[in-house]
Amino acid sequence: MKRRLINLFALLACTAVVFGCSSSEDSSSSSSETASASASASASASESVEEVESLEGTVEISGSSTVEPVSVRVAELFEDVAPGVAVNVDGPGTGDGFELFCNGETDISGASRAIKDAEAEACAATGVEYIELQVGIDGIGVMTNANNDAVDCVSKGDLYALVGPESTGFDSWSDANDLAVELGGTGGFPDAPLDIFGPGAESGTFDSFNEMTFKSIAKSRDQESREARPDYVSSGDDNVILTGIQGSDTSLGWVGFAFAANAADVKLLEMDGGDGCVAPTPATIASGEYPLSRPLFIYVNPAKLADNPALEAYVDFFMTEVSLQDAVTEVGYVPLAAAEMAATQNTWSSR
Repeated sequence: MKRRLINLFALLACTAVVFGCSSSEDSSSSSSETASASASASASASESVEEVESLEGTVEISGSSTVEPVSVRVAELFEDVAPGVAVNVDGPGTGDGFELFCNGETDISGASRAIKDAEAEACAATGVEYIELQVGIDGIGVMTNANNDAVDCVSKGDLYALVGPESTGFDSWSDANDLAVELGGTGGFPDAPLDIFGPGAESGTFDSFNEMTFKSIAKSRDQESREARPDYVSSGDDNVILTGIQGSDTSLGWVGFAFAANAADVKLLEMDGGDGCVAPTPATIASGEYPLSRPLFIYVNPAKLADNPALEAYVDFFMTEVSLQDAVTEVGYVPLAAAEMAATQNTWSSR
């Protein structure tokens, strides 16, 4: 059934009934050949449609709050072709999601970072295997309040001085100036309250931000902690973080780019990775030019596929361009390049 489902979903992706995705060269075939092929494809599609429409079951997904909107949008599109399948999606955080996944409680785990060694070991201990599939790209948006005219661009050295492990206790932006300059940052921050809002330790965004921003600097300075300072307002809900930033004129915070891009009353800061300030945009995130870019994944439990055709069908649908390109774009993330998309699709089809 798998191949027939994939063929069906490919057909659904086309705007025309059968040959909407054909090249102009293909369209030059004789009318009799076209009619014969069309009839054959239509019959196959009709049979596959009946199989998909008759599917029943549930798919349980948990994990990253960043990946959650992608899984939800794919579930909405999938419901149009498989109305008997209930796809339940939750987003408590990447780490919490892997805990559920490795306990066998979910079918799919969304992740805004690759699985950690300790998490892989936890899965192995319970006999849970996984298939890792990259489904998109996201950037981490560093923000302040829209009324904060004193800051437009920061470097990793600046962020380390403001939010890193050595900044614990800094309650004014200006407290970070000396350390920022020492680390090659710009400094010059104002004497204004530093109100920080960001993800908690349960979030993959927390892990990714630490990895990309603090780890190498903290290691070079022999710091035991390589994570963000503990004394800030943390939440697993990105909307709570945005509300905090919106409520303080001199706030600082970070969430996934998709959540930040269209938020009111916040200002996305540019990042200087050494070659000048770069604004976070879909183009700079996809190219890696924006320094805080990261891959997004889903992890599938292959042992559950045989007993749950609905799970296989859902992931089949996730692997089409309808999902990997259109759905990812619709919820504000950056789709994979053609080669990366093909690699993800091949990983799934060759499992």
